[in-house]
Amino acid sequence: MTQERECPERSDARRRHVPVLLDRCLDLLAPALEGPSPVVVDATLGMGGHTEALLTRFPRLTVLGIDRDPQAHALAGERLAPFGDRFRPVRAVYDEIPEVLAERGIDRVDGVLFDLGVSSLQLDERERGFAYSYDAPLDMRMNAEDELTAAHIVNTYDESHLRRILRDWGEERYAGRIAQALVEVRQETPFSRTGELVEVVTRAVPAAAQRSGGHPAKRTFQALRIEVNAELEVLQRAVPAALRAIRVGGRVAALSYHSLEDRIVKKAMASLAVSRAPKGFPVELEEHRPELRILTRGAEPPSPEEIDANPRAASARLRAAERIRDPRTTP
Repeated sequence: MTQERECPERSDARRRHVPVLLDRCLDLLAPALEGPSPVVVDATLGMGGHTEALLTRFPRLTVLGIDRDPQAHALAGERLAPFGDRFRPVRAVYDEIPEVLAERGIDRVDGVLFDLGVSSLQLDERERGFAYSYDAPLDMRMNAEDELTAAHIVNTYDESHLRRILRDWGEERYAGRIAQALVEVRQETPFSRTGELVEVVTRAVPAAAQRSGGHPAKRTFQALRIEVNAELEVLQRAVPAALRAIRVGGRVAALSYHSLEDRIVKKAMASLAVSRAPKGFPVELEEHRPELRILTRGAEPPSPEEIDANPRAASARLRAAERIRDPRTTP
């Protein structure tokens, strides 16, 4: 009996994408997926690692895989082809979950999974400019059809706007120094490559500060990537939308990779996990009861063993919640 040869694209996606906290994510979602035909939204499809594991473990499951990146859809589509119509790709941004479900006549789903931040695909594709570790065009678009690029931001935003982005989106201590340096350099030669940006940022950050905290350009690249793709604005809409989309007993799991993402996830979940009874109210009415139950104790990190096997998992933090009341059906 000859062994079936695996599709090269499928094999490439598996090799390049090691899903973070995979077993824990599946275990958290599992109690919601026991019905006869459960549906999960993978809001950040990427190269399909989490979706492949979900479809393998839960044979009655259908997954709607959302991603804005056409290259991700190409790779994930090859990887997930053996599952047939149990996998349904959707080209969209994850704050469009309500529209995606409405277009398909779906009222509620059983689970939603977020694996936030930049994907392994985007980091590894040098020409997309997400990584500071090699020289590439200064791009950083998750969807190549969008207009705004990192080069446009660095070359056209005024100094105060650059400083705010670096401070707020990158939590960069030296945002002012870096913004000033960028404006001074671009007056002579506009930025077009990541290598040029790294060089200027490295000069602007004091040498003493470079001895700890990782690469000096790490926070600048994070800030520009977030601005290019409006990541935090999208996430602020997406998490509440996902929480509204799940049925009673349904669950949402979200993997974050920096404090800004985690703060948004935490706030959205926590706001629905407390009683809304007015202070001093003698009885908690049904409409005051919490809508969610938090499933994780704080933000769960990966194990040391997982970090050793997949260093990109080091900054990951996982939160999950279950819907316990539907405000639409409360008398």
